[in-house]
Parts: sequence; C-alpha cells; structure tokens
Amino acid sequence: MMKFYPNRISFRSIHSSAFRLNQDGPQNPQLAKIMQKIEKDKKKLKWRTPYSELPDTFQSKFKLFSSSNRNSELIEAMQQPVDLSPTGIKKWWNKRRTETAAFMQQYIPERHNALGEDLACAHFVVHREGSVRFRGQKQWIKMDEKDDYDLPRNFVPNMVLEEVKCDNMDLFYEGLENIRQLRFLKHLSFENVSRFDDWYLDRISGNGFPVLEELNLRGTAVTYRGLHCLYRLPSLKVVLVDEPEKNIMWQMMVSQLEEWNPNIAIKSA
Repeated sequence: MMKFYPNRISFRSIHSSAFRLNQDGPQNPQLAKIMQKIEKDKKKLKWRTPYSELPDTFQSKFKLFSSSNRNSELIEAMQQPVDLSPTGIKKWWNKRRTETAAFMQQYIPERHNALGEDLACAHFVVHREGSVRFRGQKQWIKMDEKDDYDLPRNFVPNMVLEEVKCDNMDLFYEGLENIRQLRFLKHLSFENVSRFDDWYLDRISGNGFPVLEELNLRGTAVTYRGLHCLYRLPSLKVVLVDEPEKNIMWQMMVSQLEEWNPNIAIKSA
C-alpha cells in the first residue's frame, strides 16, 4: 500500500510549481527559493569528480591514468610484457644502438657556424669513413688505418668542397642536414648506402646544390617515384642508378626527367 509523506516534495512537483510561478513574473521570491533548492539538489546528485578533473595536487598523481592523457602510448608501452628471451634482448639492443647512432648524426648548428658549411660537412663525412675532395686538391681526404685524418679544426675561408663520397656509410636521415648549402659541390655519391631511399633523395634535393653535376645512387633503395624530385637540381648532368630501364615505370620517369632537362643522362655506369 502506497504511503504519502506530506513534508516531502518530489522533483516533479518542484518543477511544476516553478513553471506556474514563473508565469507570475521573474521577481517572485518564492520562485527564487524553489530554484535555489533545485540547484542544491543537483549538486547532491552529481557524480563524483573524475581524477583527471581534480585540482593540480591530484593531477600530478593520477593524470597519467586518465582517458584523455596525451602520454597514453607511454602507459601502453609500460603495460606490455618484458621480453627477456635472447632474441628479445638482442632486438632491444639493436634498436637502442640504432637510435643512438641516429642521434649522434644530428645537425649541430654551433659546429657549422664555427667551421662553415664546407668544412663542417667534410668533418661529418670523413669521420664516418667517407671521403671528400676540396677545390684545387687532387688527393681525397679520408681516414687512415689509425682512424685519423687531416682536416683543419678552425674555419679556413678558401676551402671549398667539390666532391663528396658517402659510399658504404651507415647514414641516417638525421645526418642529411649536415650535407647542406654546398654552393660549389659538383659530385655527390651515396653508392651502397642501404638506408638511402626516396625520402633521403627528397631531402638531399632540397639541401641547396646549385651547381651539382653528378649524383650517384647505385646500390640504394631509391625507386622511380623518388626521381621526380631531381627537378630541384637544375645543373645535373649525370645520375647513376642500378637499372634505369628496369620496367616501364622507370623508363617513363627517365623520359620525363630528360624532357625536363635535355642535358641530364640517367644511366647505370
């Protein structure tokens, strides 16, 4: 049997009373009292505040576990099981070595400002077992058997790079920024650089080589899709690739480049 409590007012009766009183005018004091009670009841019925919305003292402890956290990938990685098998440890170690090597090849503005673009590039390439030749010199500069090489440690104004060979180097994308703004470079080689792909070539083509004449891409991972960016190098005369007539797509790209620049020759040797 339903019981009635005359001292209790339901939400439906409050809202209906508020609607009726609202028609009498906005200045009705009884209406204001009822609206205050409604707001008070809403606060009581409100669900607890999520941890991510609590004050800063709580965010520092629980924000990482909120659904809107930007570091969710880090949390997900922390929750993955640790692979301590020999294969897993070897994979982790190789990844760590690769990340360290890529970091060590990053562009250092202070070095380029102190030595100049040409000499700074020479140090970067020769230190990683490449070789360079300056204008007016017949001898190539490279490491000797004792891992030593003869390059100035201070800026020399008349040292201008004309040829750079990065053949067989373990070159990362981060290191390409060190080979830049060589205004008098004529020959550039990346033969047998296995990491060198279309992204590398796109970056190299935008590094500012206005008089570059020869580019060696043999033994790289460059495809016909990457060759289109060579339009940025207007002085190119020779581009060496493994198989310029490998398939119809290569032939079409070679034809387009030769049509754009009649002086260019894309060949294998």
